[in-house]
Amino acid sequence: MSTIGFLGAGNMAEALIKGVINAKLYEPQDVLISDVRPERLDLLTKQYAVTLADDNTALAANADTLVLSVKPQNMTEALDSIKAAFKADTLVISIAAGIKTANITAVLGDVAIVRVMPNTPALIGQGASALFANEKAKPMLDKAMQIFSAVGVAVVVEDEDLIDAVTAVSGSGPAYYFLLMEEMIKAAVELGLAEDVAKDLVLQTAKGAALLAVERDKAGETPAQLRRKVTSPGGTTEAALKVFAERKLPETIAAGITRARDRGRELAK
Repeated sequence: MSTIGFLGAGNMAEALIKGVINAKLYEPQDVLISDVRPERLDLLTKQYAVTLADDNTALAANADTLVLSVKPQNMTEALDSIKAAFKADTLVISIAAGIKTANITAVLGDVAIVRVMPNTPALIGQGASALFANEKAKPMLDKAMQIFSAVGVAVVVEDEDLIDAVTAVSGSGPAYYFLLMEEMIKAAVELGLAEDVAKDLVLQTAKGAALLAVERDKAGETPAQLRRKVTSPGGTTEAALKVFAERKLPETIAAGITRARDRGRELAK
């Protein structure tokens, strides 16, 4: 797949670098990186044997696929730094939250852009990423899908506005599960369990439930069906679920995710 460059070498960039090298999509020497932090560049070049670009201009000039992995607030400066050397046939992949394809084309011109919302489980190869391709990038979408499939599951959305919903569901989603784990551990400790025991039980329960849901999905069984199987009439699970319903947990979850979607729209402006 020729060369791929990462403008910005943070955690998500590292996850993608590790993923594409392990999947043998790119040889280490064909992965180019640039960042303002010398310590990150030193770490990644030593750990993955990737190529250090002299600067952003050199990165843009030599990358056939260019991943924009800088913080959203630094995007304008980053784009300005590459526009003179940018090649018109380069595929641009942006993982910067809230940065629309129009923001990028306003600086780089009519170029192929795939906008992606990944999430942090990509760090262990278990990410969930949603991709939107502008018209010029649609013929290159398979290449972008291969890259993000190397770090988990990748799906395509046809409407760029849906990226805000993806951000609210899977982009921010790991934090929702972490919060549930956190609160379950606290509750278990209050019920008398030692903290390390509570932690081990909660983390394994979360892992097991997620793996079971993924496995059963292959047979068409939904999380709702799995929940009903665990819930015996008049039993302990039903007692807990009734309290969750009485305290409007479903409505609270829906409201929170909707608010996250709306905040994404606000930031995009």
